[in-house]
Amino acid sequence: KRRDFKMADRVNNFPPLPQFMKIKPCFYHNIEEEIPAPYQQLVRRVYTLWMMYSGTLCMNVISCIAWWAGGGDATHFGFSLLWLVLFSPCSYTCWFRPLYKAFRADSSFNFMAFFFIFFLQCVFAVIQAIGIPGWGTCGWVATVIFFKVNVGSAIVMLITTLLFTLVAALMALVLIKV
Repeated sequence: KRRDFKMADRVNNFPPLPQFMKIKPCFYHNIEEEIPAPYQQLVRRVYTLWMMYSGTLCMNVISCIAWWAGGGDATHFGFSLLWLVLFSPCSYTCWFRPLYKAFRADSSFNFMAFFFIFFLQCVFAVIQAIGIPGWGTCGWVATVIFFKVNVGSAIVMLITTLLFTLVAALMALVLIKV
């Protein structure tokens, strides 16, 4: 059962940051308290998908370092850092937060924002899984091509390729389920 609480009583708790830091969390995030029981599992799964996507972006940076070390171009590494810095926080605020707020307040505007932005994110995840060379993502095309250059680096890239493929498939599934 959801507890009644006042907005003033809530303390922002996300992202969790150490106490010694000057910056403080930006959002209040408590699925059990704010989301109605029938939707809690779905919201948790989408939150897990967001964490998985952010982890895949981190792995992409590592794979682009391996790509660079194996004879690839440094621009892949630069773009992979850009995607990590840009898409990790933006995906949270632009598609997870609207979904969270939509289920919390039964808001049609937030559902619309979620579907629009999440669809675009899903398309971009498919492009990342494809792996167009020069875009800073270790997808299928880039990985298969790089197997001819350096097998060790290509195996590291293959891990990220599989993760991007899984994330893109799960995002498509979320679009169908929500």
